[in-house]
Amino acid sequence: MLLKELFARQDFFRIEGNEETNVAGIVSDSQKVMPGDVFVCVKGSKRDGHDFIPEALKRGCSALVLERTDEFFSAKLRENIRQIRPDTPPVLVMAEDSPKLLAGMAAAYYGNPASELVMIGITGTKGKTTTAYMIRSILENAGRRVGLIGTNEVIIGREHFPSRNTTPDALTLHKLLRDMADQGMDTAVMEVSSQAVKRKRTEGISFDYGVFTNLSPDHIAPGEHADFQEYLTCKSRLFGQCKTGLVNGDDIYHEEILRGHTCIAETFGTGKNCMLRAERTEYLFLNGHPGVRFKVGGLMDFSVELPMPGAFSVYNALAAISVCRHFRVRESDIQRALLTAGVRGRMETIPGPGGSMILIDYAHNPMALHSLLGNLKQYPVGRLICLFGCGGDRPVLRRKQMGRISGDMADLTILTNDNPRSEDPEKILEQIAEGIRETKGRYLVIADRREAIRYGIEMLGKGDMLVLAGKGHETMQEIKGRALPLDERKIVQEILAK
Repeated sequence: MLLKELFARQDFFRIEGNEETNVAGIVSDSQKVMPGDVFVCVKGSKRDGHDFIPEALKRGCSALVLERTDEFFSAKLRENIRQIRPDTPPVLVMAEDSPKLLAGMAAAYYGNPASELVMIGITGTKGKTTTAYMIRSILENAGRRVGLIGTNEVIIGREHFPSRNTTPDALTLHKLLRDMADQGMDTAVMEVSSQAVKRKRTEGISFDYGVFTNLSPDHIAPGEHADFQEYLTCKSRLFGQCKTGLVNGDDIYHEEILRGHTCIAETFGTGKNCMLRAERTEYLFLNGHPGVRFKVGGLMDFSVELPMPGAFSVYNALAAISVCRHFRVRESDIQRALLTAGVRGRMETIPGPGGSMILIDYAHNPMALHSLLGNLKQYPVGRLICLFGCGGDRPVLRRKQMGRISGDMADLTILTNDNPRSEDPEKILEQIAEGIRETKGRYLVIADRREAIRYGIEMLGKGDMLVLAGKGHETMQEIKGRALPLDERKIVQEILAK
C-alpha cells in the first residue's frame, strides 16, 4: 500500500517527503516498528510517542506521523534524522490530531472492514458486556453470524481471544473487524468505552446501532476523565456516529446523552413514555437460580424469562431486544436465546454447600455494587455476605463509597484484595473499612483472596448467598507489577470439592 492511500479522506496539516512511499505496516509502539512501517506518535496518559522517535528511526520506519509542532520543525528532530538516517530520511507527516488520523489510517489499511458489517456499539457505565452477549445470542439464534469485541473477550466464529481493553486500540480494532468480515461474519457487536471515544479508537466508524445502558460517575481520575461532564460527553459521542440510537429512557442522563444526536432515537425501560417497555416484572428462582420474568410491551408484545437476577438484567435484556427488533427476529428466538445467554463473571451463580448459593460478578464501582446488592435483596435468601476489595491506581473516592454500600446492604462484608497494582494493599482495605465503620454493618478483613473465599464458603448456611464482587471474568491478580493467576471459578470449585 502507498502512503498516500492511508491518508485518503484524512485531514493532516503537512506532509514532507514522497507520498508514493510503500508502507509495510502501521504501528504506534516503537518497539514493534519493522522496516517500512509508519510510526504514529501518540501522546498517551503516561507516555508520549514523540519521545521514542529515535528508536523508530533506528528500526527503519518509512514515515513518521507527528502531532507536536515543535517536534516537527525542531532542530532536535532534524539532528536525529541526520545522525540515524542521513541517506534514507523518513517521510514526515504533521497531524492536527494523531489519534484521529491513526484511526483513519487503520481503517484504510485494512480496507474499511466496518463498512462490510452491521455494526452495533454499546456504551454506558454498566451492562455493556451482558447486553453484548445477549444481542449475540439472540442474533445467532436467528441465523446471523456475529462477532463480539468486549471486556471479557473477542469472539470470531468459534475462536475466543482474551481482551486487554474493553475497546482495543484502533489498529487492533480494525484488524479484528477485517478478520470478522473475512471469516464470514455479517454483524459485529462491540462495547464502546468512554476511554476509547476519548482516545479516538472508534473514530470514523459508522455504527448502524448505538446502545446506551445507563450512566453514573466512574473513571474520573488522572489518566482517565477530568470530571463527570467529560465522561458523559465521551459516552454521548456514539450517538453522533450511529444511524439508530437505542437508549435507556429511565436513566436520568438519557436526554443529555442524546443532546446533539444525529441518529434516529428510540427508548426502552419501564416508564410509560418508553417505546419498548418491561411490564409486570416478577423476581423468582428459575431452576434454582435467582431470575426474573417480565412482559415486553410497547413496540413488541411477549413474555421473557431470564436466569439472571435483578432489575439491571431486565434493562440489559430490553436493550438487546431493542436492537434485535430491527433485525425482525422472531419472538421465540428471543425467548430461547435469553434463557441461555449467561456471561462469564456477570451474575454467575454456583450452588453452594447445604442449599446456599455463590454468585460471581464484576461489580467494581459504587453504582454496580449498589445495584447488585439491592437487586439480590429482593430474593428470599438467608444472609447476604459480600466479599470484595478495590483496585489500586484507581479513584480513591470509590473505596469509602463501596464500603458504605456493603455496610448498609450486606449482613456481613469480607474485605479482601482486588488488584492492588502498585498501591499498598493494607491501605486500600483500610480506606474501604472507613466507609463500613460509618454504617452498622459487620465486617472482617482477610487480605488473601483465596483464603477469604474459603472462609466465606465455609460459613455459608442454608439459604445464604455469598457474593464475590469485583473480579468477575478476570483470571489474574495484579500486585506490585506482577500478574498472578487467580480464577475465582476454579478456587470455588476446588473448595467445594474438598
